[in-house]
Amino acid sequence: MTSQERVLAAVNHEEPDRVPIDLGSTIMSGIMAHALDRLRRYLGLEERPVKVYEVYQMLGEVEQDVIERFGIDVLPVEPAVQFFGLKREKYKPWKLWDGTEVLMPGQFDVEINEKGDWLIHDEGDPSKPVVGTMPKDGYYFDMEAQLRSNADFEPPPLEEVRQDMLLKTEELEFMTARAERLRKETDKALLLGSWGSFGLNGVGSIPDFLMLLLLDKPYVKDLFEVQTEAALANMEKVKQYMEDYIDIIGLDGHDYGSQKTELFDPELFEELFLPGYTEQNRWVHENTAWKTWKHTCGSVARILPVIVESGLDIYNPVQLSAGNMDAKTLKEKYGDRITFW
Repeated sequence: MTSQERVLAAVNHEEPDRVPIDLGSTIMSGIMAHALDRLRRYLGLEERPVKVYEVYQMLGEVEQDVIERFGIDVLPVEPAVQFFGLKREKYKPWKLWDGTEVLMPGQFDVEINEKGDWLIHDEGDPSKPVVGTMPKDGYYFDMEAQLRSNADFEPPPLEEVRQDMLLKTEELEFMTARAERLRKETDKALLLGSWGSFGLNGVGSIPDFLMLLLLDKPYVKDLFEVQTEAALANMEKVKQYMEDYIDIIGLDGHDYGSQKTELFDPELFEELFLPGYTEQNRWVHENTAWKTWKHTCGSVARILPVIVESGLDIYNPVQLSAGNMDAKTLKEKYGDRITFW
């Protein structure tokens, strides 16, 4: 089997020649630069600095020698910018706090505060606001704006949300060029991960949005309707540009579980989230041969039945360390209807 055939067989609940392998096909299934540097050394691969292509989580780019060594079956198709406005280009040498030598995007730069923390400004421009903080001797950046509750939070106008979500021509052209090249040069399955362009995305910080779910359901319903309309418009554009180049489309990577239980009542998930996810999965299955993929960490056992009902093909991950996430039980309940990635 080719890698593409192997992945699609598994997703179609058929027996592949072996279990498909993923390392780095999404920003939710990648490997941090520190670990990738040590892995390369352990394997005796050519010693060269790891490219940190996604700065927020400090993810390293999995290159061809690692792909071949592990028989990795899935490759990413992602936009040029992921977080902090940093383009994946013009890489430059950098040293992490422990001396690990890496390559960082050319725009990357940090301000060091009195505690020794790294502060990163939007687009790496010191004249712009701080958008991330890495504690001294830390491994990744925190986005404090995502964690802070705002007493005066006002949700944004829906038309503004729609416009922010729509894919731009240059983004489509960038991803299409990569997808076309990978389709021609490899036998791998390709996963489109344009996070924020599909799925259902909250507004404000995490606590702000969790409160909004309870305090203003009409707004959330309207928000998800607008986001679903924008997602379908984006899917139509992606189909025009690269229908035959990709195999899997990532809807979103939002976490709905904590270590012990869901972040909110499963009935709330069914009421507010199910319609949008159902419509997006339906469109993909009626208009393309793609498979749909969604990530959500944590304990989501009581939400999984609704996720399955939405028509999703692939759920990632199975966080075995979280409550009620026993792999055998989940496989027995849902394994004939959804693929665990």
